[in-house]
Amino acid sequence: MAANVSIDIDRHTADVLQARAAELGVTVPQLVAELAALDSTSRDADADELAELDRRAAAATPGSRVSQERVVQWLRTWGTPGFRPWQDQ
Repeated sequence: MAANVSIDIDRHTADVLQARAAELGVTVPQLVAELAALDSTSRDADADELAELDRRAAAATPGSRVSQERVVQWLRTWGTPGFRPWQDQ
């Protein structure tokens, strides 16, 4: 079993972490561990992923595009109770 350590953070950050952990039904240590694991995950796209993005961009028509502002609004819902898959928008 890993040893526990304490980390000093400001009250606001602690409150945010506690609220977010409660929303997700996990403990603060579990939330922080998950965030740390996500941060260490590779963000490099492989050639197939890039080719698929290029294909989709080439196939997009002016009427099928969505404003960047709308995408940002949707991204802000990720990890919240209000999140819905893009197809359900």
